[in-house]
Order: sequence, then C-alpha cells, then structure tokens
Amino acid sequence: MKRSACLIFNPVAGQGDPEQALTQIRGILEPEIDLDIYLTTAEIGADQLAYAAVERGVDAIIASGGDGTLSAAAAAVVGTNIPLGIISRGTANAFANALRIPDTIESACETILQGITRNVDVAYCNDLPMVLLAGIGFEAETVELADREAKNRFGMMAYILAGIQQLRNFQSFDVEIETEDKIIRTSASAVTVANAAPPTSVLAQGPAGIIYDDGLLDLTIVAPANTTGAIAAAFHLFQTASAGSAVERDDIGYLRAKQFTIRTDPPQKVALDGEIVGTTPIEVKCVPAGLKIFVPLVEEIEPTEKLQGLPNLTIELKE
Repeated sequence: MKRSACLIFNPVAGQGDPEQALTQIRGILEPEIDLDIYLTTAEIGADQLAYAAVERGVDAIIASGGDGTLSAAAAAVVGTNIPLGIISRGTANAFANALRIPDTIESACETILQGITRNVDVAYCNDLPMVLLAGIGFEAETVELADREAKNRFGMMAYILAGIQQLRNFQSFDVEIETEDKIIRTSASAVTVANAAPPTSVLAQGPAGIIYDDGLLDLTIVAPANTTGAIAAAFHLFQTASAGSAVERDDIGYLRAKQFTIRTDPPQKVALDGEIVGTTPIEVKCVPAGLKIFVPLVEEIEPTEKLQGLPNLTIELKE
C-alpha cells in the first residue's frame, strides 16, 4: 500500500517554470506516494493549507517553494510528529542548504522517498514560527530592498546588490541582549539569531557551525566601526563560514542560549525567515526537536562563545 502525503506547492516561487516543476515532482513521487496536491494563492498561504492537512490526519506534508513557504508549512507540524518533506524552489533556499537537503527537484524528491527522518529544532520569534533566523538591522534592511521584482529578475544576486546598496546607509544602534543567565549591552549594526543557517547567510556565521538539533539558538553580533569595517567583517564572515571556522575579529561576537530577548535603541526592523515582520523588541525561544524532517544525516561542529572586544560592551550576570 502506497504512502500518502499532502503536497503544498507555491507556483510563484523561484524563477523556473512552475508547471514543469510540478510535473517533475509528480513524476518522481507519485509512483510511490499518493499525493494530495494543493497550490498556494495570494489568499491562501502554505500555513493554512498545512494546518488543514494536519486536521485531516495526513501521513506527511511536502512543501515546495521558497523559504517563506517552507517556514509557513513547518509551523503547522511543530510537535505533531508528522514528517515534513522539503523541495526548495526559491531564491536563496537557505533552509534546505542549512540541512544539507539537495536543492534540485530530483534529488530532493529522492531524499523524501528514502524515508529517513530527523528531529530538528524550530523556534518562535514573537510567537511567529522560525525555522531559519531572525535578522535585526543590516540584514532586515537588505531583505526589504530585495523585493519580489528584484528576486524574479536577478535571483540570488538581488540580495548581494541590496547588501551593497545598504552599505551606503551603514548605521549602528545600541542593543540589549538578555539570556537565561545574563544581560549583554553593546553597539551593533547587525544582530542575527539563528536556529539553522547555511554558510551563505553570512551574518549568522559567528560560531564555527550552527547546530540545528541541540536545543539552542546561535546569536551573532556584528559591530564594525564604519563602512570599511563592515565590508571587512562581511568578508571575514564569508571566509570563516566557507572554512567552517569561528570568527576571529574583535568587532564580531557570538553566543548560544535557549532563548533571547533583544531590545534596540532606536527600534530596528526585523526579518524573519526572509520576510519583514516588524521591529524590535523581539523574544526568540527554541523548541527542541519540534520538527520531523526528511533530511540526510550530517555531522556538525560544536561552536563556542566569543563576546570580548565588542564596542561599549557590558555583561551583567543574572541571579
């Protein structure tokens, strides 16, 4: 008897032909899986379709689209033990890359057919689901500049162009970061809280590796003194992420915790899994092993903590 699954397909994701992509997915999966197919629309999002599928008691949910589609679908299956399959067709495909899931349709489908699952962490940012990361400051401004039209036209290059443009408006802000045991105050131009992040999400790459099933979140603080320093810091983050090593600059810090409360002065925009969701303050909490995902097994690197050297740094230990 064939397995069954609900396929949630975003027809406007990425730059390819959606009809061809759906035909390819069906051709690979339908011989072994009985697919119940639903397409997202401007009125009905992946979250609504996924919640409805959970209510119907489906065996599995497969989401095909960009990171926003995957994040929305994932929200419905947190804590349900219903496995989530991922077929990325977006611009960045950061979630799939972070979990080492192939980003081609054929290989992603084969990963689902293999049936190997892994429990991974998920998080909530101001009660909104977060599978990837929350970016404050520079990253959020860059995400806002890279709108749908730019992504359709330039693909991944839209983010790079937006980042270069945003460097012209480089600004710092005061930030207070509260964990379970301490309060950190410093200045920064970007603060990123990651549940999972690929090396291409450079502003999240302070530690030597982001572990997505350890029950902890990874926070990176980037605090360059000027635009030149911002460029150097970004390049250093790219280098260390590519090499799998921790950063070594005094204007970049990182730490890990189960939850973070972050306040800034002045308030800063917040990008959650690639979408602008408002401004600070935010509270981010990890839900350990909240998602069951069809994913290849990988080895992870244990990161450490580094904070000394950040500008105007104070650390207050909590009782």
